[in-house]
Amino acid sequence: MKFSEQWLREWVNPELSTEQLAEQLSMAGLEVDGIEPVAGVFHGVVVGEVKACEQHPNADKLRVTKVDIGADELLDIVCGAANCRTGIKVAVATVGAELPGDFKIKKSKLRGEPSHGMLCSASELELSDDHDGILELPAAAPVGTDFREWLGLNDHAIEIDLTPNRADCLGIRGLAREVGVLNRIDVNVPEFAAVAATIDDQRAIHLDAADACPRYLGRVIRNINANTQAPLWLQERLRRAGVRSIDAVVDITNYVLLELGHPMHAFDLSQLHGDIHVRMAKPEEKLTLLDGQEVTLQDDVLVIADEQKAVAMAGIFGGEQTGVTTESKDIFLESAFFAPDAIMGRARRFGLHTDASHRYERGVDPELQRTAMERATALILEICGGEAGPVVEAVSVDHLPKPANINLRAERLSRVLGADIAVTDVEAILTRLGFTVAKDASGWQVQVPTYRFDIAIEEDLIEEIARVYGYNNIAAVAPTAELRMTRVEEIHLPLRAVQQVMLAQGYQEAITYSFVDPKHQAQLYPELAALTLPHPISIEMSSMRLGLWPGLVSAAGYNQKRQQQNIRLFETGLRFVPDNSAENGIAQQPMIAGVIMGTVQGEHWRDGVRAVDFYDLKGHVETLLRATGRFDEFRFVASAHTALHPGQSAAIYRGETLVGYCGALHPQFEKLFGLKGRAFVFELDLNLLRERLVPQAGVISKFPSIRRDIAILVDRQVAAGEVLESIKKIGANQLVDLNLFDVYTGENVPAESKSLAIALTLQAADRTLEDQEVNSLMEQVINALRNEFNAVLRDS
Repeated sequence: MKFSEQWLREWVNPELSTEQLAEQLSMAGLEVDGIEPVAGVFHGVVVGEVKACEQHPNADKLRVTKVDIGADELLDIVCGAANCRTGIKVAVATVGAELPGDFKIKKSKLRGEPSHGMLCSASELELSDDHDGILELPAAAPVGTDFREWLGLNDHAIEIDLTPNRADCLGIRGLAREVGVLNRIDVNVPEFAAVAATIDDQRAIHLDAADACPRYLGRVIRNINANTQAPLWLQERLRRAGVRSIDAVVDITNYVLLELGHPMHAFDLSQLHGDIHVRMAKPEEKLTLLDGQEVTLQDDVLVIADEQKAVAMAGIFGGEQTGVTTESKDIFLESAFFAPDAIMGRARRFGLHTDASHRYERGVDPELQRTAMERATALILEICGGEAGPVVEAVSVDHLPKPANINLRAERLSRVLGADIAVTDVEAILTRLGFTVAKDASGWQVQVPTYRFDIAIEEDLIEEIARVYGYNNIAAVAPTAELRMTRVEEIHLPLRAVQQVMLAQGYQEAITYSFVDPKHQAQLYPELAALTLPHPISIEMSSMRLGLWPGLVSAAGYNQKRQQQNIRLFETGLRFVPDNSAENGIAQQPMIAGVIMGTVQGEHWRDGVRAVDFYDLKGHVETLLRATGRFDEFRFVASAHTALHPGQSAAIYRGETLVGYCGALHPQFEKLFGLKGRAFVFELDLNLLRERLVPQAGVISKFPSIRRDIAILVDRQVAAGEVLESIKKIGANQLVDLNLFDVYTGENVPAESKSLAIALTLQAADRTLEDQEVNSLMEQVINALRNEFNAVLRDS
């Protein structure tokens, strides 16, 4: 917000310089973005009156004037402005005056006629960009008075950057209240007396959407002169606030907006038909705005309407047909409270951002509407004339915001701020801020004023006290902290250790969004229903992920498009699975997932190039599982998954509990995610990897180990892992190592069979194993394999 320092000081005038005032506002949370003078640097300019204005004898576009500046003689000044005429008051730069741009006024002759000064335009004094003629002053301007002093141009325009919660300071009234509190001085609040009705004309008002507009005031004003110009003092205050003067009625409503922080709007009464309705727009309803843009409204847009049509977007922009023009004689003045939720986002939808929407989106005082109405009415009658009817108010008390009542505890205040503030100071700060304060046993009961809708909880009050008391006045005390040895159970595998395993295998950690494309996700997990976001960032990010694969595979495709062919990515994070037994019906499960693509290693003259395959990924997963120290508890089982290629996928179990899946991404998804080549993925439940085996001290055998190799023929469908598991069960006590070192199919092996070569290493901790024991154990192994898998010992 931009405002005139002089205007603010009429309400409250602390003994501070401009710079000190700006620093005080910034330290109080109202950050000052800039300070600039309201006019250029000039001197020697006075108020004058044109006593005579005649055509220049030697130039068609020049006039010879005689100007009274309160001196003994009239000044002869040649002027080329088209609006120069006898009787007007003007700004006169006298001989010796210096104007902006280091321009000095001297005696001169223009086409043979003497000129002892210059009649100034607004642009020449850097008051505005208007250079279409000289500046015309009010008839009451005192001749001979220094122009700079008379117009109060020794002023500054201060611009502050307000946070969205401080909409109460989007007006001089709110700013003055803040400055008064910060300096502990009273604010000179002007009295805005009610304007008595002199006519009976009125329009009935209907709140058809009371939750969106719980209060609406309207007033008929007849027989105004809308063609009159707003007085210079009012135009100047608008200009110094960065608002362009348009016409008297609009200027007045803008002035009230800047003064009180409350938006208003005026309609041409002759263009309204019947009663006023505040309602939601009809689907596909059309409205032509004041700027000529036609918009199509949706049924969530609040509008002001008459009996026939919508005439304005409530709290945002008026309609062209009912806009006040210089020809308007009768107007309908509006002052309303619109709920922020009903306005928020609507202006942006139509590419608009108005002063009204800026304030209504943040919230206005629901008790300020009548004050604004009376203030605007008084100014219109004073400047434009006319007769005012009674104020008609429609209100739904149940839908108006209710002031908050908050218990502020003295102990809590001291603990949060780390400082003890005197009780009298606390009460003085809150009272000056407009809060109603009552002392109680624990502290204070505080009622929040209606204009501070950002105050809702105890911490908000504490923040207000600290802000006004001054952060610089709170002593800087270093916090005390005790070092404690936290309990860390060795059995728990830290997440960092899991991540380090993946990094050691050449993976890069990725972090993807928890929001994914619902179309992609539905194809990867068709059997699960995802949680859909009510207000997503975009339609491509509107579902909570059911797994980490959508984000990781998308990241792999993104990298491939940027010439990264060898990809190894992993991610740890939550997935969100529907579960009626979980809180809010969604189970949040920590997962780890990965994706690999490309080649095992870079191109090499000796090894050539080999693309990654299922077994490379399986090996990475096995390394990860070994970090638990319980690798023997895990098993890979051939299994189908909708996202994985049939025949190249496996489910991973820990005992009978499903841990996750690994395998080749189904080829049908390669185009969907923009992949070039095969992608292999895995995903595991982190909760099932967190418990690891704690190392236990044991006896190291001093006795020799014995290795026995066997080769067996089994059906091709038999998994080698199942064979090894069976052997482990039999040789649990003496079997110290087991290794499958060859798988063979071909010559001398039946077509439906395969040969498995297995090495068994046997050892006892307390003795040397004898041949009889070893042979007996091997015989048990062979018999068990024969019975369980129909295995045949291969002899050649």
